[in-house]
Amino acid sequence: MAATRADVLSQVLTLIRLRGELVYSARLRAPWSIAFPKGAAHFYFVEMGTMWVKTLGAEPIAVNQGDMLLLPHGTGHQVCDHPATPPAEIGSLISGHFDRDKSVLDYGGDGASTCLVGGLFHFEGGSLAAIMAALPLVVHIPSEEGKTPDWLHALTHFLVKESREVEPGSSLMISRLIDLLVIRTLRTWAAGQTRPSSWVGALGDERIGRALSAIHAAPYHPWTVEGLAGISAMSRSIFAERFTERVGEAPLHYVKRLKLTLAADMLASGGLRVTQAAERIGYASDAAFSRAFKAQFGYAPSEASQRQDGSGSKPGRGVITSSP
Repeated sequence: MAATRADVLSQVLTLIRLRGELVYSARLRAPWSIAFPKGAAHFYFVEMGTMWVKTLGAEPIAVNQGDMLLLPHGTGHQVCDHPATPPAEIGSLISGHFDRDKSVLDYGGDGASTCLVGGLFHFEGGSLAAIMAALPLVVHIPSEEGKTPDWLHALTHFLVKESREVEPGSSLMISRLIDLLVIRTLRTWAAGQTRPSSWVGALGDERIGRALSAIHAAPYHPWTVEGLAGISAMSRSIFAERFTERVGEAPLHYVKRLKLTLAADMLASGGLRVTQAAERIGYASDAAFSRAFKAQFGYAPSEASQRQDGSGSKPGRGVITSSP
């Protein structure tokens, strides 16, 4: 069952093409607060001390030593010693506080210290908006009484090492290590969801996980609720209720959205025409496909190749390395 869950997660992350960009260390002393603009997704691992993270539309979150955070949506956010501390924009700190050679951000006053490893990454692909809706604004993996899991310690250690000791292939190594870090964090988070409300969290439910695995293994199959209930060894009504509760949408609505997501990715890559994509995912007419596609993504299928990040523009690059 663990392999099944991992396979679904791998399939989805492959579809949206996770791409790691940058890693850095930060040495921060209270009072400090840093604002990051909308653009790249971020991760933070707190090596020492504590901090808070603030995102639009959510309450501030206290983060302790050994905790891991993902901010997957690329929304603007703040990290700080206290929610009331006024923030400085990251762009204004680059020239005076960021050592490009060592990839170290050194900033703050003369108070308590916080040390963290931070990084930037992107989810790409025409399916971005639909897939990312399943994740919360902040994915928080608390430590176990400050103890860092072996996998997290190992990945962050090698990330920092590669960022400080630049050698041939370092950029690719950093990108791949960030990939591993993000995937492992999502897997840990999904496994800990006691009341999941998205496909990611539902991977921890063995029976619903079977249905998700079957759907992702054969997304173009003409699935029925009865067929998926049989795979899950449940009655039709109980399966439909449990799937909707765990995943956050009805089974066939999930199947439809996945098919449209796959069509968006195929069209974005330029491999198929609109008519071919419609036929591939089971639509009898281009018009019906176009209506469903536009209702899902907010733009016509013919525009998909210009909207590879799901928003009509390419995501921003790493703000830490940008010019001040």
